[in-house]
Amino acid sequence: MCVCQTMEVGKYGKNATRSGDRGVLLEPFIHQVGGHSSMMRYDDHTVCKPLITREQRFYESLPPEMKEFTPEYKGVVSVCFEGDSDGYINLVAYPYVENEAVEQDDMPERDQPRRKHSRRSLHRSSSGTEHKEERSGLASDSTESSSQETKSPRVDLHIHSDVPFQMLDGNSGLSSEKISYNPWSLRCHKQQLSRMRSESKDRKLYKFLLLENVVHHFRLPCVLDLKMGTRQHGDDASEEKAARQMKKCEQSTSATLGVRVCGMQVYQLDTGHYLCRNKYYGRGLSIEGFRNALYQYLHNGIELRKDLFEPILAKLRSLKAVLERQASYRFYSSSLLIIYDGKDSRAGMFVERRPEMRLKRVDSSVPESLQDGGSTEPGSSAQPKVDVRMIDFAHSTFKGFRDDPTVHDGPDMGYMFGLESLINIMEQMREENQ
Repeated sequence: MCVCQTMEVGKYGKNATRSGDRGVLLEPFIHQVGGHSSMMRYDDHTVCKPLITREQRFYESLPPEMKEFTPEYKGVVSVCFEGDSDGYINLVAYPYVENEAVEQDDMPERDQPRRKHSRRSLHRSSSGTEHKEERSGLASDSTESSSQETKSPRVDLHIHSDVPFQMLDGNSGLSSEKISYNPWSLRCHKQQLSRMRSESKDRKLYKFLLLENVVHHFRLPCVLDLKMGTRQHGDDASEEKAARQMKKCEQSTSATLGVRVCGMQVYQLDTGHYLCRNKYYGRGLSIEGFRNALYQYLHNGIELRKDLFEPILAKLRSLKAVLERQASYRFYSSSLLIIYDGKDSRAGMFVERRPEMRLKRVDSSVPESLQDGGSTEPGSSAQPKVDVRMIDFAHSTFKGFRDDPTVHDGPDMGYMFGLESLINIMEQMREENQ
C-alpha cells in the first residue's frame, strides 16, 4: 500500500521518474489545454488519467478503423496519494493489482465533487460576460486552493517546457504571468489533488488509464481541443445534469455549428511563447468568433500557416468517412484534438526576415532550436505533420455496449454536423487566403 517515500527525481532519465523500486512519480501533462480530469505524464510516450470504467471498456472495444483517430490504449496503473520527505503531496503510479485500486466512477455521481464554475455558467447572458467569468473562475480556483497549497498541491514541477505559456486575458492582451506549463494543466492538477486529498482517509489507491501521449512527436505542439456534437450529456445523465449541458450547448456554437472551442495553445514565432485559451473563452464565441479562433490557432504570430489547410482537411475528411460507417455510435461529450508542430521548417527564414531578430539573435525569444534555419532538415519541403485524435469517451455508447438500455440508430449526426462545420470553415478560410 501507500507509504511516505522520498521521490528519487531524475534518477531514471527522461522516460519516467521513479519512486522507490517500482513507483513512477506522475507530473501534470504540461500541454493539457482542456478537460476537467488532470492528465498526468507517465513517461515521454504515455499519459494517464483517472479511470472511468465506461471509457476503459470503450477503448477496449474500439473498431479497428477508429484506432488511427484515437490515442493508443496502454492499460491501467494503480495511483497512490503520497507524501515526500519535504511534506509535499505527490501522485505515484504502481503496477496495477486487481481489487486494490478504486476507479473514479465507483462513487455515486451525487458524491463526486462538483466544479465550482458549473452553476455560474448557467447565468451567462452574452459573450460580453465571458471574460469576466473567466477571470472570476480562475480567481476562485486560486482562493479555493490557497488555504491548502502550502501543505498539499506542489507547484514546483519537475517537468516543464523551455517555452513560456501565456493565457490571453479579457482584453485580448497578454497576461503578465509567463509560466512553463499550460495554466489549464496546473488548474486541473490542483483540483485533482484536492479531490484525492479529501478522500484520502477512505481511499488509498486509484485506477488510472494509460494512454498514448499524442503530442510526443511534436517539438512545439500547437493543440486545439474542440468539444464535438450538438449534445454533451450521456444517456445516463440525471435530469439536472442534462439540463446544465443542454444550456451550455444552447448558449454556444455547439448548437449552431456542432462544435465549440474547449481550449488551445499555439506557438508564436515572433515572441517565442505559447498563447493559450480555455473553455470559458470558447463558450462565449459566436460563429464569427469561432472562425477567428480557428484563424488564431493557425497563425504563428508572423503569418497564417496556409500549409496546414490541406493536411488537416485530409485528416478531417478521413475521420468523417470512418464515423459515417459507425452505426449506433454516440460520442457525447467527447473532444477532438487537432495538433501541429510550431517548429515550422521555415522558422529560420522568418527569423532572418525580421531585422530586430538579426541584430539580437542571441537574445531572441525564439528558441535556439528554431534559429538553425530549418532548411537543412531532410524533407523540409514535405507537408507538415498534423494529427487529429478523438478523446474522452466516458459518455460514449453503441449498440450492445455494457447492456446500455438506450440504443441509437445510424451515425452520430450531431458529431457529423460538427465535423462538416469545421471542414466548411477551413475550406472557406483556405479560399480566402490563397
